[in-house]
Amino acid sequence: MLLCVSRDPSLLLREIADCVGITERAAHRIVCELESEGYLTRRREGRRNVYEVHFELPLRHDAEQGATAGDLIGALVGDRQTALAGRRG
Repeated sequence: MLLCVSRDPSLLLREIADCVGITERAAHRIVCELESEGYLTRRREGRRNVYEVHFELPLRHDAEQGATAGDLIGALVGDRQTALAGRRG
């Protein structure tokens, strides 16, 4: 989900759900969880939400100790610059 939102921060929740392959209701729940954990910030622009991914935040799982959200997204897209952006904060 972070990957979809990082590619297009102005996606509609329905579009995020389609991107990930889940229901809109499940996408809403996950977006709320990511927001409460600090990985996403949601702001309104007109009638739409615009999301900001916080690449610098560390991943929670012990297996990813020391890795950031930017590292994960960078690894998924093969983009070293995205991973480094997470390191710079």
